[in-house]
Amino acid sequence: MSEAVLEARGLMKSFGALVAANNINISVTPTARLSLIGANGAGKTTFVNMVTGYLKPDSGQVLLDGQNVTGLAPRRITRRGMCRSFQIPQLCETMTPVDNILVAIDIARKDRPSFFRPAHTEESLDRAHEMLGRFGLSDYADQPVDELPGGVRKLIDIAMALASRPRVLLLDEPTSGVSSEEKFPLMDRVMKALSGEDAAVIFVEHDMDIVTRYADRVLAFYAGEIIADDAPDEVLSDPAVQKYVTGTAR
Repeated sequence: MSEAVLEARGLMKSFGALVAANNINISVTPTARLSLIGANGAGKTTFVNMVTGYLKPDSGQVLLDGQNVTGLAPRRITRRGMCRSFQIPQLCETMTPVDNILVAIDIARKDRPSFFRPAHTEESLDRAHEMLGRFGLSDYADQPVDELPGGVRKLIDIAMALASRPRVLLLDEPTSGVSSEEKFPLMDRVMKALSGEDAAVIFVEHDMDIVTRYADRVLAFYAGEIIADDAPDEVLSDPAVQKYVTGTAR
């Protein structure tokens, strides 16, 4: 079995004349805290969508724990241990946070639903409440989601992704739409909730302060290619990154 929990090998994706991913090669260790940076349209979300099954690459492979998952449906990839949150939280707003997490746990179960088995077990209910407690959301457990503030919805979406104990957790812009005062407390909650979980974390982020504080490795995307891959300080001091990503080149 590969030492990497996630590998992308030669991923290619074009939309007409636009090349969104050009020979993307990435290897992610089981303990990674990896951030993807780049301007809008640089290829970050295309990469996330390809590895999670929401977009089929034109060529190349995606390996999860050494097993080829290229082109599998998102639900099948989730059941194999790769979960994600979304830039805009994907929640059923008329349901409570507990019920949303229970649905996420059921989707990630490897066995198929059965009329002879309860939809939700005591174990899954305990896990749902455990997740809410870890994220500091227990007080919201039984409130309809549509009554909750945006920052809380973000955390619920991430809790849903983490609840099934994934091997790889992808967070698509976890601090977008959150006020500057809330960004660090939100990420602090996320990272604290991850303590004790055996999951590599990959997060797309535009705030470089968030990147430098929470990532141990950064991939910079530009025009569908990776132009830098290193520790945060090294990547953010790279001239190409300063020119094409952060806009700080002199």
